[in-house]
Amino acid sequence: MPDNSPLTSPETPLQALLSMGGPVMYVLIALTVVGLLAFFYLVLTGALFSPRSGGQVRRDVEAWKASDGKTIPDAPSGFLARCNPMHALTRRAMAGMRQQEPADTLRENLAQGAQKALQPFEAPLKIIEVVAALGPLLGLLGTVTGMMVSFHAMATTEGRASASQLSGGIYEALMTTAAGLVIAIPFSAIAAWAEFRLRRLNSHMNERLLDIINYRTVGTVSAARTAEAVRAREASYQPARVVHAAG
Repeated sequence: MPDNSPLTSPETPLQALLSMGGPVMYVLIALTVVGLLAFFYLVLTGALFSPRSGGQVRRDVEAWKASDGKTIPDAPSGFLARCNPMHALTRRAMAGMRQQEPADTLRENLAQGAQKALQPFEAPLKIIEVVAALGPLLGLLGTVTGMMVSFHAMATTEGRASASQLSGGIYEALMTTAAGLVIAIPFSAIAAWAEFRLRRLNSHMNERLLDIINYRTVGTVSAARTAEAVRAREASYQPARVVHAAG
């Protein structure tokens, strides 16, 4: 009698994997495909639309400072530069400072713009996190179903169940557990790396925008303090001149 168990049947590697893993393996493979698509989309979106605050953006800010905030540099003409949302945000901050827009309003508008610049990365990151969380749970589900198959074979067999009858369910349980962990571990690492990168982008973006906002604010505060010190010095000298004149 031929042995048609999943361990010895002539099948392709994918067919063998699916037959050994049971129905849960189909879900795990579909989950892996979705996670990989989300990862490639995240990498492509990051390469094109990530808010990079160095290079041309830094040079534009330095040129704006050199003109004492009077001249806003022209918008870049390159494709990659136009895709970078930091150029629009820095020019928005420079225009707000030149027009003497209220600080609270300018900060709120720039915060909304910064949040909008990071929105394209939130959906793929969330998908990757969901894949990393569901992998071990689906593996556990496959373990339970595989053990149920094994115990069902023991219950329905008269006398003592053979090893070949139990091996299918046990192998299914082990295969789905291993597949779930193999999926969860790299996607967890990818999610942690992507979250770290987003935090760094957000931090650099905030530093660049605050550098623009605080440039004129610091000058205004210094000028106000200098004028106040001059007025206080004149007030302290005035009584002395009055007393001297009276004498």
